[in-house]
Amino acid sequence: MKTLGTHPQHSIINVGGLVLIYCFLCVLMLLFSRSFFSEILWEGQLPNLLDLVIFCTIPGVILVIFAISVQSFFQDIFTHRTGSKFQVKLLAYFILIVVFASIPITSITIQVPAELVGFWKTIDVDTVTDHAEQFVLDTYERRLETLEVLILNTDCDVFMAGDLPEGIIGIQDFALSEETWVSREFMGTTEQLTAPPNLQPGFVAREMPRDIDTIRYVLYPEENVLRLISYSLGTGFDHTREIIETTRDRFTSLNFLKRNLWPFLIFYYGVFFLPTILMTLVIAVSFTGRVTQPIVELTDATQRVAEGDFSFHIMTRQQDELGLLIASFNTMIRDLKQSQESLVKAEKISIWQSMAQQLAHEIKNPLTPIKLSAERVLRRWRNEPERIGEILESSMLAIIQETEGLANMLTEFRTLSRPTEPSQSGTKLRELVEEIIAPYRTSYPGVLFTMDYISADVSVKVDRRRLSQIVTNLIINGIDAMNGTGSLDIWSDLVKKRENRYCRLSIRDTGKGIIPEDVSRIFTPYFTTKESGTGLGLPIVERIVNDHGGSIWFNSAKGLGSTFFVDLPLEEEV
Repeated sequence: MKTLGTHPQHSIINVGGLVLIYCFLCVLMLLFSRSFFSEILWEGQLPNLLDLVIFCTIPGVILVIFAISVQSFFQDIFTHRTGSKFQVKLLAYFILIVVFASIPITSITIQVPAELVGFWKTIDVDTVTDHAEQFVLDTYERRLETLEVLILNTDCDVFMAGDLPEGIIGIQDFALSEETWVSREFMGTTEQLTAPPNLQPGFVAREMPRDIDTIRYVLYPEENVLRLISYSLGTGFDHTREIIETTRDRFTSLNFLKRNLWPFLIFYYGVFFLPTILMTLVIAVSFTGRVTQPIVELTDATQRVAEGDFSFHIMTRQQDELGLLIASFNTMIRDLKQSQESLVKAEKISIWQSMAQQLAHEIKNPLTPIKLSAERVLRRWRNEPERIGEILESSMLAIIQETEGLANMLTEFRTLSRPTEPSQSGTKLRELVEEIIAPYRTSYPGVLFTMDYISADVSVKVDRRRLSQIVTNLIINGIDAMNGTGSLDIWSDLVKKRENRYCRLSIRDTGKGIIPEDVSRIFTPYFTTKESGTGLGLPIVERIVNDHGGSIWFNSAKGLGSTFFVDLPLEEEV
């Protein structure tokens, strides 16, 4: 029995999937927003081209999903699909709620940055940072002067023998030994160096983090002796200088933001706010479709019942009054189907009676030439025994031919009437198709056989003999439909129905096609459009396919050819 689910026919993703995408989108927005604001506030520039592409990809994808949803939505409206008017009303209410909720938030988020920028304009940060940097520079120059005066006016050898004067935090002597400077003596609290930082007398260029809060001076008190004097700039001197520089950079970024506030807001709403609004609308379209779908399903089901179709069941998880209505409707369909099955059973009995009569008629036809051939031989034997050889061979061949025809007919009838035991082994599809097609390529040079799209790894759960019957019957029918000239294409696809996986074998010919009057009788036993056909080939194929848990159907148009589709269960991988 077919099932009809209460879900929108044009929904790209169900509501749960859309909500999951929405949550994922929010996470991405948080991650990207950190990068976005850091570039604005810390680096004082708009995102680079690569970041812009990444940022715009998300709203672009959401916009495509929204466009597809809206297109399907308006298609339902223009085609007057059942339930579309009710869906329009629900969507209108939903959009009004979103608009009413968004307007205050949008207004506030625009006003707050504008007020902050206006407040920043009243703060003269440049003057403050200029004075602070000048103060740091003056302090540094005074420390240099103090150290230089102290070195020039003081005997440093005295320091090595006693306490260090204020400001000096280290004195270290290096001696030249075999062209290598080696530390000879050290005094102070600073870090002891393993080699001189510079060999030229005078101030040493500062290098971080070695010289943090420290300036160093090199002199030569005697030949081959280098003395390094370290002087303190004060605890936290470099840290304070970095704070002043960082503060200036940050306020430079704020000035940049102040000059580009409106482009920033437009980009912000386009990248971060627009996708969430679009995603909300996509969810609204899907949600309204899901709400109205049970009504649509009931309407369509009522129409199908009116047309005499009882082979379906409406699936629903709703526990409300609408769910009870659907359950009652399903019960009614089930009762009607049982009545229909009783009628079908009686019809099948009638069909089998008709088949038995047809089989008796088909058997009676060859019995006449068999009897005539036998009587002819007997009559010649009695009247002219010496001339019996003239008719013996032809009469025996006629009897053998008609007997073989009877045997084939009975074999096919037995195959049709006997259930097929499903195979527990598998058969490689491409290998078998190639083997079957090989002799037909030679026998029918006017037919172009194509089988490029059959995977060599596909194995179906049908034994080789039964699968050969299926493929051979369909190929022969296609060749006959084309009168030996045309194109026969064979390909396979993998499909999934519920929890089971199938191989879909498709065989398409360019023959005369099937007229509409014969479509419903193609799989009826003893129905054939061939002059020499028995009418049992396709019914046998259908029986084999059904007994193996598969299905067979076809599409055809007069003068355009036919395509037969066969779904066969895949062999499970061990």
